[in-house]
Amino acid sequence: MLDKKMELALNNQLEKEAFSSYSYLAMAVWCDQKSMEGCSQFFYRQAEEEHMHMMKILAYLIERNGQPIIPSIKKPKSDYKSIYDIFNQTFAQEKEVTQSIHDLINETQKLNDHSTQNFLQWYVSEQREEEAVVMKILDKIQLIGEGPMCLYYIDKEVEAINKQIVSTEAKA
Repeated sequence: MLDKKMELALNNQLEKEAFSSYSYLAMAVWCDQKSMEGCSQFFYRQAEEEHMHMMKILAYLIERNGQPIIPSIKKPKSDYKSIYDIFNQTFAQEKEVTQSIHDLINETQKLNDHSTQNFLQWYVSEQREEEAVVMKILDKIQLIGEGPMCLYYIDKEVEAINKQIVSTEAKA
């Protein structure tokens, strides 16, 4: 059975994953409205992935006889200054989730909860990969620039990165 403190912490993480999913959905819509199909597809995939992260936590809570709490989600931001702004906020959001996962791991150690610690290791690896991808995109944007002509190339670079991720996931 899951410790009540860990149950609460996992429910808080469930809410963070749900918010991330909605946030990425809003970013995808913004990109769609700017005709940046490569970027919009990246964020639609990210939204699905974050939803899957949430569902994994929900399933784990049920498996451990915990009580999942379906969160109400605050409205995500939907207006952005630029594509760099979106990816910069994405990076900040991913870093926040990473810190939250690390805090959960620290709590499992305090509670001597090896099962939950083992469960969370997947998230540690996942967050490392997600931060690395967003950093790579931010580097590409800085390299290409952000002028109107540059947006086409940024979109193509993000599309290529997204295809590479999808291809790697299909092989796993």
